Amino acid sequence: MRKIRPRNVLPLGLMCLCFEAILLLSGSVVEARQQKCRLQHRNQAVLQPPSNTGIGGVANTSAPTTRTSARTTQTASGTSSSPTPTPFNYGTDTIRGVNIGGWLVLEPWITPSVFESTGNDNIIDEFTLGQLLDSKTAQNILQNHWETARMHFLYDFAQISAAGLNHVRIPIGYWSIPLTSSDTSTSTSTAPYVTGAWPYFLKALSWAEKYNLNVIADLHGAPGSQNGFDNSGQRTNNPVWATNPDNVTRTVDTLVFLAKEVGNQISVLELLNEAAGFTSSAWASVVKNFWTTAYDAVRDVAGDGMGIMIGDAFLGVQSWTNFLTPPQGHGVLMDYHEYQVFSDKELNRTFDEHIDFVCTNTLPTLTSYASSNLWTVSGEWSNAITDCAKWLNGRNVGARWDGTWFPGPTSQVHGSCAPFTGNYTSWSQDYITFLRKYWEVQVELGEAVQGWIFWTWKAENADEWSYQRGLQGGWIPQDPTDRMYPNICS
Repeated sequence: MRKIRPRNVLPLGLMCLCFEAILLLSGSVVEARQQKCRLQHRNQAVLQPPSNTGIGGVANTSAPTTRTSARTTQTASGTSSSPTPTPFNYGTDTIRGVNIGGWLVLEPWITPSVFESTGNDNIIDEFTLGQLLDSKTAQNILQNHWETARMHFLYDFAQISAAGLNHVRIPIGYWSIPLTSSDTSTSTSTAPYVTGAWPYFLKALSWAEKYNLNVIADLHGAPGSQNGFDNSGQRTNNPVWATNPDNVTRTVDTLVFLAKEVGNQISVLELLNEAAGFTSSAWASVVKNFWTTAYDAVRDVAGDGMGIMIGDAFLGVQSWTNFLTPPQGHGVLMDYHEYQVFSDKELNRTFDEHIDFVCTNTLPTLTSYASSNLWTVSGEWSNAITDCAKWLNGRNVGARWDGTWFPGPTSQVHGSCAPFTGNYTSWSQDYITFLRKYWEVQVELGEAVQGWIFWTWKAENADEWSYQRGLQGGWIPQDPTDRMYPNICS
């Protein structure tokens, strides 16, 4: 039955949101300590993972991990318990989520306005933003970005929950995590990065709790860069995370800090995003040892109640057969990312071929792996079928699709970018119809394993990458279980 509210009375939920906004605007933050895209750049031999031409490579007998631990929040008068959200049974319940990309870790294509505001074309990532601007200017730019986004996310988390999603994956860089000398034997320097995002991360955890969203805290950037991509914080042709043992040790210590400080507010801790295992066998070995070392260290402080997520390091899930399965590991999830846009071979596919690739290649491989190894999540994917989003390949870098990505005599031109990116109101109905099919087939992939997490919630100028705009435009349904094309792979 629909309840009738008296006129001129603000709904209670909106009153709470407004009150929270007033408190936040007052600047009172008491939490304190509790608190992709593959790129290319001219004159840089930036690392490039293999394109998705196909994937391949002991049952995970862990009992379903149920996230039921009580959460605590810091208030002006001390620490108090808050209600526990609806229990989520990992391994049984289906993860349906969205990434909060481009907020606490900058990516030029998600928020190009932030980079344009610097007035310096050489600022291509968060590292160079701190390096090439004076500290006050850099701090002001990022503070404005965090604060502006926060005021929107106050309502966005309500929208995410209302859209039937149950998870948010929140990327954060190591430089934003307030590690002290008592937490690590390595350096605690964050230079040249600008710090200050930690209180916003904590605020996001409180929003997630309020709207009954489970949080995957994702360490998206590690010391020295784990992949050389701008989404690691530093776009470079010489990432050194795996070549310096202190970087790896500091990363483990950072994860332990996270587990201690917010382990009772998150459901899953992702140990590291997109480590570049394809770089060399030595890198791959470091990644493998890091997974086991970090898993043990986090389990020691967090116990068994929190899920732990690793990635395939671009090596294919088959490379992790019988890895961190019981009895070695418990409650471990494999994070698999797939975008069909970063090679001419992928861009050559027709609409139907993009869908068929998911059905005939990715789906059977992931389901086979998940049935006999780790719980598997399609943790990053989008509706994009071109690399046309402005600066997707890096700031000031063009697109393969229209031949502006390092143009040369062998460049292939697939077509104009205009029909496939930007504001959806200019797109054809045929394209929007396809986007619904493409969303459904990728959701079918995720639902055939342990779940899915769309990248990303919002982007300034690329609606094909935005879950929020997909909801508005109708190619993403308000109910994620709704299907216009049921059994699309049958």
